[in-house]
Amino acid sequence: MSDVHQAGRRERKKAATRALIVEAAHELFLERGFDAVSVREIADKADVSPTTVFAHFPQKEALAFGDEDERHEQLVVAIRDRAPGTSISAALKAHYLAEIAALGSEPQRQLLALMEQTPALIEYAERMWFRHEDALIAAITEEFGLAEPSDEIRFYVRFALQIQLNATRDADPEATIDAGFRLLDEGWAQYQGEA
Repeated sequence: MSDVHQAGRRERKKAATRALIVEAAHELFLERGFDAVSVREIADKADVSPTTVFAHFPQKEALAFGDEDERHEQLVVAIRDRAPGTSISAALKAHYLAEIAALGSEPQRQLLALMEQTPALIEYAERMWFRHEDALIAAITEEFGLAEPSDEIRFYVRFALQIQLNATRDADPEATIDAGFRLLDEGWAQYQGEA
């Protein structure tokens, strides 16, 4: 068997184990609440060891966000692969609105409600969201052909990420996203003209 085939099988097995752990965690969290569930219980339900759980997830809070890597990649792709003539803000806006629409499914609504009731999950979600900052800064810096990111790029990304956080907590997320980018884009348009 080739090394490539073995590596592919190993990656599929890791992904399947990860998915099984996330599914077990979500079921238990929704059934009993985040704080009432132990990592040992999640491991037992997924039929793995606690060590295996921690090999895939650095801490218990990460189990509530099993799609963290996918969300990271999708966010960067929203900027890098946007249609010609589409601004960075328009691409981020469309991405944010699509993400919020996806939160409308029943499982996602239940997980969002769980998160809102659990301070540790709210804090983790915010830290997780801002982990995307460096990747977005790098993508925009590269697009502008700069060796190093400017302060304006750093601020733009930080503020753009904050818009999404505010929108997920608002009764009218679309209006929040529109208002946030309208304000942000005034300064950003001036910077792009100078860059």
